[in-house]
Amino acid sequence: MNQQALVLIKPDGLKKSLTGNILARLSETKLEIVAAKMVRVTKELAEEHYKHMKDKPFFKELIKYIQGELHDRRKVMAMVYWGKDAIEKVRELAGSTNPEEAESTSIRGSFGRITTSGIYENVLHASTDTEEAEREIKLWFDPDEIIVELYPTKKTIVDKHEKRVWS
Repeated sequence: MNQQALVLIKPDGLKKSLTGNILARLSETKLEIVAAKMVRVTKELAEEHYKHMKDKPFFKELIKYIQGELHDRRKVMAMVYWGKDAIEKVRELAGSTNPEEAESTSIRGSFGRITTSGIYENVLHASTDTEEAEREIKLWFDPDEIIVELYPTKKTIVDKHEKRVWS
């Protein structure tokens, strides 16, 4: 079954110049990249992305991390991978969220670390299930930024201009 997954190369991955390594590893999945862009992550976007962790003691640090405040890289590379079993394939290559528990051959096992303050610098984010993938993709991308039709859309007027938005 074709599905889609959001993948973010986080600021630590960009600072360490791991983009090519990560993309090469992800190419092993034989999935198609149907959307990609560099994003300056606002506080609002970061908080919405991680809203399920709002009550965690590390939430503020997590927001600073994804915004690039901890690495002087105020951007992430956001992508949508699409194809058969996309979520499972991407997550398998990504490895465990905790870099020290991740298989050494996984992306996080190879390139991630835990800081002395306990932050997981795991270089990338990957959607965990189809519901999360839909929420995240709609949060990070507009319909016209994706080259396939993933979800239903509608047309609406935005600032007197017609624009496609998620329905």
